[in-house]
Amino acid sequence: MLIVFPLGLFPLAVIFDLLFLKTDNSHWADISFWLITGGLIGGLAAAFFGAIDWWAIPAGTRAKRIGLWHGSINVLVTALFAISWWMRHETPTNPGRVPIYLGIVALVFALVAAWLGGELIYRLNVAVDEGANLNAPSSLSDESPTRQG
Repeated sequence: MLIVFPLGLFPLAVIFDLLFLKTDNSHWADISFWLITGGLIGGLAAAFFGAIDWWAIPAGTRAKRIGLWHGSINVLVTALFAISWWMRHETPTNPGRVPIYLGIVALVFALVAAWLGGELIYRLNVAVDEGANLNAPSSLSDESPTRQG
């Protein structure tokens, strides 16, 4: 559940940066700075649990390789946004163009990482409960899930 924070906050920060470039209204840049701050915190938390998931994947599998690429690209994305954040932290309302461009580049990489994450979950079934199916009972119930045909 932690991935929703960087997944939502980083793209929104880029949108607000683009609004800043279009309007020259410093409020957009300030909001972007704080969105990046939240995205970095969420990204670090998600990375911790993502690493735990990755270590649980059996060695020599396609899922292990895809997971390594997914995680590595996400580390790159987080690092680019961290550099952007650092470059603007003294004057968040006037970041200059380089930190904004870093965010745009990071967002492109994030799209690739998101696609790889989708491959892991939906194609390779990583981190999906073995008993998952369209009629599986609630995780809060006492019923044990069974695999259906």
